[in-house]
Amino acid sequence: MKKTILLLLTSNLLLGAGAYAQAAATPVKEAFDPVAVVLLTAIIGLAIVIIVLGNAVIGAIDIFRERMKKDAEKVAAVAAIIGLTLLSHSANAQGVFSTLSPVSYYLLLSVLGVELLVVICLLFVLRFLVGIKSRKKAKAISIGKARVNWFEKINKTQSLDAASEEEADMGHNYDGIRELNNPTPPWWKWGFLFTIAFGIVYTWRTEVSHAAPNQLEELAAAEEKAAIAKEEYLKKAANNIDENNVTLLTEPADLAAGQKIFAASCAPCHGPQGQGVVGPNLTDDYWLHGGKINEIFKTIKYGVAEKGMKAWQEDFSPKQLAQIASYVKSIHGSNPPNPKEPQGQKE
Repeated sequence: MKKTILLLLTSNLLLGAGAYAQAAATPVKEAFDPVAVVLLTAIIGLAIVIIVLGNAVIGAIDIFRERMKKDAEKVAAVAAIIGLTLLSHSANAQGVFSTLSPVSYYLLLSVLGVELLVVICLLFVLRFLVGIKSRKKAKAISIGKARVNWFEKINKTQSLDAASEEEADMGHNYDGIRELNNPTPPWWKWGFLFTIAFGIVYTWRTEVSHAAPNQLEELAAAEEKAAIAKEEYLKKAANNIDENNVTLLTEPADLAAGQKIFAASCAPCHGPQGQGVVGPNLTDDYWLHGGKINEIFKTIKYGVAEKGMKAWQEDFSPKQLAQIASYVKSIHGSNPPNPKEPQGQKE
């Protein structure tokens, strides 16, 4: 071991002198680059450490613990020498222009990193083998002591002997089955106490301090929220009406709304009572473009450009178009005065 340390010290001095001599020189070859020399020295030193540690781990048996402690001291000495070597060469290499290629540099660093990882692992194992770090002793399990898990604890029931059964007898007998005053399991008792505490807190918050709504107030709030959501849904559903799903509206409010729009927008061509002026009579049995609710809706929505009727889909919503179409259906057969002659096909 002394020879090894002496050899490392000698190489350290020689390499340091070489680095000093080349500080002011021109760039050196990559094989003698000071950075490469430092990394190679560290790699060789760590390889020696790995060999020593490997031998120590292989031979680490309890009867050789004293010997392993000495080997550990040797390893520490070698590691210290290597550390001094690295510091010395890193300090001396700062003034030398490096010609080491990036590939070689990172390759040497990778080898150095792997060796450091191996050294750390070996030292960790060696600490256990030489007794530096004592192993945790397993807790001894007492003989005869039953192991009880958490469920058995909360579900623990008390069984009664024959003498205690007479005292716990409730006097109730059902076909030879007696009722005993057995204690309830812990989970039942704690659950019962929890419900009492919860009931007190709930009653205080909802009925006394009114910090939270009670059940009736929660129901009213939920119904109000549902009514708003229903109204929004109906609005969206009303605007989803087209000629494929339109239905005849019979509610007075819908017919009144349709009549109002008809009087303002349709009466100039069809007459205030639908008797027909420029446009056809809407009260007889004859139709130019169909007299079904979906056909009337389609005619109002898209119009008839070749006959001068505009499309009303940009002026009214689908719901309003359905109201107009339903109103037109409602005036069928009303026989207004001065009706226009029939046009189209009879339906």
